[in-house]
Amino acid sequence: MFFCRKDKLLYGAFSNLAALPGIFHGVFTRLERQHPGSKGNLNVGTNSGNPPAAVESGRRAIAGCMDDAELVFLNQVHGKEVAVIKTGHERQRAVKSPPTADAVITQIPGAGLAIQAADCQSVMLCDPVRGVAANIHSGWRGSISNIIDACIDTMKREFAVDPADLSAGIGPSLGPCCAEFVHYRQEIPKGFWKYRDDKDRFDFWQISRDQLRVAGVKPENVECAHVCTMCNPHLFYSYRREGSTGRFAAVVGLKREINHDHTANR
Repeated sequence: MFFCRKDKLLYGAFSNLAALPGIFHGVFTRLERQHPGSKGNLNVGTNSGNPPAAVESGRRAIAGCMDDAELVFLNQVHGKEVAVIKTGHERQRAVKSPPTADAVITQIPGAGLAIQAADCQSVMLCDPVRGVAANIHSGWRGSISNIIDACIDTMKREFAVDPADLSAGIGPSLGPCCAEFVHYRQEIPKGFWKYRDDKDRFDFWQISRDQLRVAGVKPENVECAHVCTMCNPHLFYSYRREGSTGRFAAVVGLKREINHDHTANR
């Protein structure tokens, strides 16, 4: 992952996704935009102590960096529901009332699929053949329920996506250096214990890579940020480090000027 700066905002980008035509994406740091009364700097969380005006101001700034996208956020509940946005009406409804889901897929240009995070992974998926983008919120609960597979299965069913055509980016999140689970025997199924080290820390980055591979994504098409949110307080919020904290945004979508094979304004 490399970093870019635009309109005073600093965000990360994946080399593999940046190379795809017609894709915009970014993982926004907590820097630099400030708003009176805001908690931290750029904080898009609506339930993290940030005044609504500050949240809205930050989200508008992010949209401006992302092709002036209409941002679609989710009501994230650490489940495995997948929201599908196929029509302009569905997009408008999702912008006004965030779907309760932890993954979202669209073929509509100009829709910025946004995940809020503070240790959990955002896993971005793009299919340049079908013109489809998806974003996944995968914390440890999402990992053990394999929301990645649920999202890719939905992409196959709803948009005829071939997983071999997908490129993926695994965003900054709690790394294997810090993902300690003292009560892992009660919380994490035994099949995942092979990802544990001798200090009860789990490698959820590798879990996601393996889940993507099993779902049919080519390993060479997967890029991991390898940035731990807990180890980088100057860049990212971390619930594990701070407890009550803000949320940073990870956004992906299809650019408007590219002609994709679907009807965006039905």
